[in-house]
Amino acid sequence: MKIGEIRGKTDDELGFELGKIQRELFDRRFKAAAETSADPSRIRRMRRAIARIQTILHERRQHVRGQEPR
Repeated sequence: MKIGEIRGKTDDELGFELGKIQRELFDRRFKAAAETSADPSRIRRMRRAIARIQTILHERRQHVRGQEPR
């Protein structure tokens, strides 16, 4: 997920996306522990997407970079 896509969404949409990605990450980690065929690059991309979403939500709460909560 690109930063432009994240900035274009509302806080509610970001919260939903965050929950969805976190659930998927949990499932991927569980599969990676049980199997050897898990895709480690997908796990890395999901972790970074979670960090981006959390950063944007934090910026909006703190009124950083002129972003207002949506």
